[in-house]
Parts: sequence; C-alpha cells; structure tokens
Amino acid sequence: MLLEGLETLLVLAKEGTMSKAGSQLYISQSAVSKRIARLEKQLGKKLIEPSGRRIKLTPDAQALIDNVGPGYRELKGLIFDQRNYQDKTVITLVCSETLVAGYLGELMGNYITHDRYISISTRHTPVIVEQVQSGDACIGFCAGHLPAQHGLTARHLFDEPFTVISQQPLAEPPPGLLVNDLKNPANINQASVLQKAGIQPLMEMDSYTAAAQLALGGVASALVPASIVKILKIDPVHCHHFDVLSELTRPVHLCYRQSSYQSERIRRLIEAIADSVPTAA
Repeated sequence: MLLEGLETLLVLAKEGTMSKAGSQLYISQSAVSKRIARLEKQLGKKLIEPSGRRIKLTPDAQALIDNVGPGYRELKGLIFDQRNYQDKTVITLVCSETLVAGYLGELMGNYITHDRYISISTRHTPVIVEQVQSGDACIGFCAGHLPAQHGLTARHLFDEPFTVISQQPLAEPPPGLLVNDLKNPANINQASVLQKAGIQPLMEMDSYTAAAQLALGGVASALVPASIVKILKIDPVHCHHFDVLSELTRPVHLCYRQSSYQSERIRRLIEAIADSVPTAA
C-alpha cells in the first residue's frame, strides 16, 4: 500500500490534477484521492493542497519526492528487468514527438505488420528517460541532451541540425527567434549558443511545429530541427542557415536498460530504429 501511494504521489506531482493522474494510472479520480489520503495517514503529514483546478505539493511532499523518487524508479526498473518478453508481450516505445513524425512513420508502418504488439507514445526527453529508468517504457527515442548519470544504455545515433524558418528572405541572422522551451534540460545548449550569437529568444513554444507555423505566418523567424522541415515539407526558400548557428544541433539517442537488449524482440526493434535513422537523416 505504501508503494502504491508513493507511485500515485509521483504521478500526481507530474500531472498536476487528480483527473490526469487517474488517467495515467488507469484508476478513477476518487481512487487517486483515496490513495493520497491513505499515504498522508501512514506518514502523518499533509502532502497536497488545492490550488485552483490543480494541486500544490506541500514542502513535505516535495522533500519525499526528492528523496524517494529516484530510488522508487530504480526499484521499478529492477522489477522490470525480470520480465520475460513473449511473442504477445507489449513492447513500449516512448519517443520525442518530432522524431516519431520525422523518422518512424514508414518504419513502424512496415514493422508492425510482423510484430503488432508494440505501443508508441510521445513525451519530452526528461520524461522519456524517467520512464525507461522505471521500466514504464522498454525503449526511449530521445532528442536533445540526456540528464547526467541516467544509468541507461544510450546509443548516440546522430546530431540533428537546426534551421531558421522565415516567411521573408533573410540576409543575416535575425535579432530574435521563436524557440522551443529553453527550460527543458534537453535544450540546455540552445540558450548559450543564441546568447553568443546575439540572438534574443522571443517566445518559448512547447511545439516546434507551432513555432514553424508561426514563422511561416509571418509572426517571427523560428528555430526548428531538420525533422520539422521534413514533416511540414517546408519550401527551401523559407529555410536559412547561418555560420553563427552551425554548432546548434541536438543529439538523438536510443536509450534502454541493458537487460532489455537481452530480449530478442526488443533488440530487433532497437536495431531496426538505429538502422533506419541514417537513411532518414
């Protein structure tokens, strides 16, 4: 019961509402509330407070998550290591959205014809790493920098270049750009490169597709990865490359627990993705 309560608190902290946490855990909103109440009773501490439509963690809850969260994910991962992947066991693949759209469509369309027990979801890179660490996902396909000391096998596939998208012709780098969330640790190098180039981040999007569409609409120029140019079939006339931004790339990795690679089915999928990327990139 204690582990169940801790898992619920960790999911609730990430999702922010009882209903979203319930959706992630496949339980009702009231069940989430009851689990948290039981955990509070067991610990003798208040863990959450209402904050509008969302919940707010108390300092005791945040301290609990900081201290117990990494160990809990590792425990789940160790349990995951014991799983035996039979022919109909679902393999979970969690990916950066742009990588799915840019590089996996045709591959997975063909692959699923001979192994249909595969589930694909999209998350940001920090969440992808957490899910692979805990065994909630078998394989992560990540864009951007990985957190330090993640404890996973990480296979670097390539460095994806960025392009400046603009509705109007550009003779020189623009003074400002639409960018993706610079607070995301996976994008940690972008802010320093832009600062060195004297370029101001104008707006921070949660979607490269949104940034590109705003740029094509004339709002402002946008910084987007090559996969977005491919997905949206952006005309080369709107794509600009500048030497001052040439070092701006994002590493693309496959990450997985070493034990997962021992499964023939998981290993086959990992190798299929790795083999498909150079041709696509």
